[in-house]
Amino acid sequence: MKFSLLKSASIAALCAATTVMAIDPIVIKGSKFFNGKTGEQFYFKGVAYQPRTGLTAENPDPLADAVGCKRDVELFKDLGINSIRVYEVDYNKNHDTCMKLLEDAGIYLFLDMPSPKYSINRANPYWDHDLMSHWAAKVDAFAKYPNLVAWIAGNEVANDKTTTPSAAFVKAAIRDMKAYLKSKGLSTPVGYADNDDMDIRMNLINYFNCGDEETRADFYGINIYRWCGDDATFETSGYADVTKNMTEYTIPSLLTEFGCNAIRPRTFHDIKSIYGPDMSNTFSGGIVYEFTEEDNNYGLVKVSYGSIKVEKTDDYENLKQAYAGVTPKGIKMSEYRPSGRPSVCPPVSSVWAVKADALPPTPSSARCQCMMDSLGCTLKSTELTPDEGKVLGEAVGSICGQTSCNEISYDTSKGNYGNYVACDSAQRSAWALDKSYINSRYTQCKVNGVDTITVKSPKQKDTAECLTMKDDMGNISAPSTPVEDDNGSEINDSDENDSDARDFDEESDDNDGSSRKSSSKTSSASRATISLNQLGAAAAVIMAVMAC
Repeated sequence: MKFSLLKSASIAALCAATTVMAIDPIVIKGSKFFNGKTGEQFYFKGVAYQPRTGLTAENPDPLADAVGCKRDVELFKDLGINSIRVYEVDYNKNHDTCMKLLEDAGIYLFLDMPSPKYSINRANPYWDHDLMSHWAAKVDAFAKYPNLVAWIAGNEVANDKTTTPSAAFVKAAIRDMKAYLKSKGLSTPVGYADNDDMDIRMNLINYFNCGDEETRADFYGINIYRWCGDDATFETSGYADVTKNMTEYTIPSLLTEFGCNAIRPRTFHDIKSIYGPDMSNTFSGGIVYEFTEEDNNYGLVKVSYGSIKVEKTDDYENLKQAYAGVTPKGIKMSEYRPSGRPSVCPPVSSVWAVKADALPPTPSSARCQCMMDSLGCTLKSTELTPDEGKVLGEAVGSICGQTSCNEISYDTSKGNYGNYVACDSAQRSAWALDKSYINSRYTQCKVNGVDTITVKSPKQKDTAECLTMKDDMGNISAPSTPVEDDNGSEINDSDENDSDARDFDEESDDNDGSSRKSSSKTSSASRATISLNQLGAAAAVIMAVMAC
């Protein structure tokens, strides 16, 4: 057991069980991290680590690059850091060498669960079996490493008031991944990192710490780039406001990215506040963005994949001195008495389109397969080319613009989710094609450019049985609440109005911090749901990812 969310009664048992580890376990008690062996409060002094220069592999993975790890771990030790954050890895590769080097150096790992290909899209969010299976595979690949300190389930996903519906899907992912970890006998915490947006930051902070313990984040991260240059102070930078927002928080918080680069070289004067009296009672340290110099100009060093050559920037020595100059003490775990209650969930408003007491369903591959087995008109293959995906996306958009697609749509502001909203995009497309086939009185099962087939006698006769199928965590999930129309009445199969269906956009909106400051924000409608017939030309990208 590497990491625990502790009740006070379990602390002694954990410490006794982990004494054989080369690296001490880090545990959570209340709103603080502690060294589970010594009982000392723990502060993260970290850097973000995602080298990209010289990369040739399709799936970036710095923790599978033994040459780079041997080169960089020596630099980590010289910098005096105790943690790194990595955004993307390939779980099919071997990470033993790098993880052992990090462990021996006393360095803990924050690892993001999503990757650009398999992340919750902020503009058109979804949470399905395909995503969950990839995240679970990453968990399985890293579960054995004692220095894996925490998982991050989302990075700046809801990043403005128009993308808040995505928060519901991230919270559903946190719920399911916590359950998955528990089913494997693991207790590694799962958290979220926000982008410090002024309009929605308090809603996000409260949302991820409200409700049942099973759905709440285990810790909360803030990516903050406010302290710019030597003239900034704790007050003028806005750090004082951010700290004030978190003083009553009942789970740990830290700066999951910091280090404004508006003025270079960076002097990191904010570190004195982060690890000093200003913030150390509220935050558990932070992670400087980022280790390697890339196109966005945040680097401490210049390196390239496959090379042992290192060129340090002026930022490197400045950070080394800044980290060496702070030694926060904190409180002993045995003396700490957590207080307070979880946050109050934010209400639906003009800047927050999520009903707090309802989450998207846990994916159920059995339910989705049962639905597929019931279709009289379906896709010949769910493996599509980009051109086929474009054609199909436009066809489905047209279908759902003319008839109800309530079973594959959702409205986060009302907490309504269709029974098949957690099926993958190909399955949802097939459902829509079958709906059109039924409406045509079983005469039209054709999409030009996409192979479809009719099934005279589907294997599954009664779709009601599909709704009783267990979800992917082995639980029997209740049928979902139908999506309602604008008048508040439930949409039924005969309704010809706009369906408010969405979520055929499978483009992986680049939610990982490795592209920080290099791309503009994705815009979307402020409504919690949109119509499929609004997707139009975007369908080329929408369905192309299905072929990946």
